[in-house]
Amino acid sequence: MLRRRPLLSPTRIDGIDLARGLAVVGMLAAHLLVIPDLVWTDPSTYGGVVHGRSSILFATLAGVSIGLISGGPVPLSGPRLATSRLRLLVRAGAIWIVGVILLLLAVPVYMILPAYAILFVLAAAFLPLRARTLLVVAGAVGVVAPFPQAAIDALPFWSTPEGVDLSNTFGWHYPFLTWIAFVLAGMGVARLDLRRTATAGAVAVAGAVLAMAGTAMDLVWGELEVFGQTPFTGEAHSSGLFEVIGSGGFALLVIGLCVIVCRTPLTWVALPVRAVGSMPLTAYAGHIVVWAITRPAPEPGTFELDVYRDLSPFWPMTLGIIVFCTVWALLVGRGPLEAGIDALARLVVRGGGEAASVDRGATFGTDKLER
Repeated sequence: MLRRRPLLSPTRIDGIDLARGLAVVGMLAAHLLVIPDLVWTDPSTYGGVVHGRSSILFATLAGVSIGLISGGPVPLSGPRLATSRLRLLVRAGAIWIVGVILLLLAVPVYMILPAYAILFVLAAAFLPLRARTLLVVAGAVGVVAPFPQAAIDALPFWSTPEGVDLSNTFGWHYPFLTWIAFVLAGMGVARLDLRRTATAGAVAVAGAVLAMAGTAMDLVWGELEVFGQTPFTGEAHSSGLFEVIGSGGFALLVIGLCVIVCRTPLTWVALPVRAVGSMPLTAYAGHIVVWAITRPAPEPGTFELDVYRDLSPFWPMTLGIIVFCTVWALLVGRGPLEAGIDALARLVVRGGGEAASVDRGATFGTDKLER
């Protein structure tokens, strides 16, 4: 019975689930724990690695999933490509709606789902491209985009009520102008043969080099200003050049290492975290809903996020999500939101599309490739 569950499918890339699960846990830590900003010369701050990097890892993994549902190493073409593209657009719309609904709960965090929806729409234009082209484009966007990004972020409009509403509705805290680079990099990785340990090792090494380069350059030139802005910075959530290089490299390093680890018996030890990674939308939405239900009534003169963190919710929330996702994955299969959005996409867009080649294990894509 359990062998029929997608999580245990022999054709699934377990390491991608593990990386996504780690991104979920990192996101929970960034939201629910008081962690100082990362300072490489101070080991006591190393927990700050979750700031910014967890969400960038999510974006890169979203690209991996998109690459896999559109053919993996060999991009789909013809009618199958058209079907895959249209289904991706339907998923984008559904994820945006889920994000807006969660926004209405007014939990004091930046909602990433509207940004993901826009990134999915943009990624649809790049589905036919192969690995080399995707990686080159990702690199070019990553190097160029932080400069107009800094200028746009400096506009007074974002401080107005209309600007705040627009930023929340479209997830501008995770700006598509720069963040599409992470998605394209993930798509490029998916166009490689991730089932080969050598490929995963190469991805990890490349990621390590980029992570170290971004960190080193940030230490030397991170405060350099251009027209009063700091587009070079590596600060978390800045979308600066050195954050793109360093945190993007960190994401590739984690993905490569996770794929390698899951080639060993340790994949069974990591199964609970893989289960979380097999249903990231369910886990993400679930933690927002639980947060909204369990938060105390607001008090004048207090910051709601600090008040909630004082309740020490991280471990109960994290363990609860891990247990729920593990039980659901083993007994039912795909996460409820993942399954629902996939069914919607297939209902709206008929055709073969990706159905013959992938298992729809996650809303952000899937990780089973039968080729």
